[in-house]
Amino acid sequence: MKILLIHQNFPGQFKHLAPALAQQGHTVVAMTMQKTEARQWQGVRLVPYAASRGTTPNVHPWVADFETKVIRGEACLRAARQLKAEGFAPDVILAHPGWGESLFLKEVWPQARLGIYCEFFYHAQGADVGFDPEFASPDPVAEAARLRLKNLNNLLHFDVADAGISPTHWQASTFPAPFRDRIAVIHDGIDTEALQPNPAVSLALHTASGQAITLTRADPVITFVNRNLEPYRGFHVFMRALPELLKRCPTARVLIVGGNDVSYGARPDPQRYGGLRSWRDIFTAEVRPQIPDADWARVHFLGNLPYQHFIPLLQLSTVHVYLTYPFVLSWSLLEAMSVGCAIVGSDTAPLHEAIRHGETGRLAPFFDTEALVREVAALLNDPAERARLGANARAFAKAHYDLKTRCLPRQLAWAQALAG
Repeated sequence: MKILLIHQNFPGQFKHLAPALAQQGHTVVAMTMQKTEARQWQGVRLVPYAASRGTTPNVHPWVADFETKVIRGEACLRAARQLKAEGFAPDVILAHPGWGESLFLKEVWPQARLGIYCEFFYHAQGADVGFDPEFASPDPVAEAARLRLKNLNNLLHFDVADAGISPTHWQASTFPAPFRDRIAVIHDGIDTEALQPNPAVSLALHTASGQAITLTRADPVITFVNRNLEPYRGFHVFMRALPELLKRCPTARVLIVGGNDVSYGARPDPQRYGGLRSWRDIFTAEVRPQIPDADWARVHFLGNLPYQHFIPLLQLSTVHVYLTYPFVLSWSLLEAMSVGCAIVGSDTAPLHEAIRHGETGRLAPFFDTEALVREVAALLNDPAERARLGANARAFAKAHYDLKTRCLPRQLAWAQALAG
């Protein structure tokens, strides 16, 4: 079988599926907008391509997002026509449609079966938009209109896609009928063999004063992980909980992982925040006056960690905190479950599939900093409960999200079924 994969940042969500398809003997080609000199990756032929233009200056802001998707879709179309001219005709196309690349591929290969990765469908109410009143749109009606146009890319894909795949039931539920009935819920998969507890783990780091310290499982450590430190993932809530959390947990160190950019939602307006341009700086400036220097010395911002250092961080964690708007569920939560972390999460819909309060972790209302502090402090002082929750979390991750025994076999079966 000939399979074409489309992902702007290949391999992305296909990092396990793509090489597994190649290992089965299929001809696998991946088209990507990443700049790379490589032409092969784990048995997959790479075809990089680029857009020939950017977004039109001063285009209407409601259509700017869709224009970028059309531009990328056109670039992918040109590259696809070149592939066709070389004699390549895929039986199956698997695409992450989020950036628009796969919009026009059925014009090139109308007989190919198209499966799309269904990550999220936008809503003006009931999901991420409007969830946090602190960052509410000044014009909700206009925001609803903008979101309708933002979903154009999704809606146009529904017309040409034969099936979809979504990592969680909640994310699949955001998509409208009737296409929702064509979505299979199969997670990307967590390597629970690589991500397992390690009682002997240690982590060396430097304090703000330059002192070198080594942390082990004997040290009380609170971890908080985002790709970028931002409100969508509850960074502001966590920071506002810090003054009381540090007071109640006088020996705990807090390790915060994440960059200073924005992955989701809006960038901060410097005029609103006294010239500050990152959410980290904004919420640090807000809470720092409430925290004594001795306590602040126990807070460590680690930036973005390489994956080989990220795993020991989770293995070291005494209590791991994960917060999110009603939005896409992070891999990091399931990775933390796989290594047996005792988790305190936000009581928001995406977590309910994985964190069952009192069974696989603890849940606290997203905006309730007192409840968050209470749950974290209670677990820090209860090793038996931490062990129980951590063991349950790992067992749940292995049973529902294990890459090799559950997710990858189901992904391969989905791809085969798509081909008929």
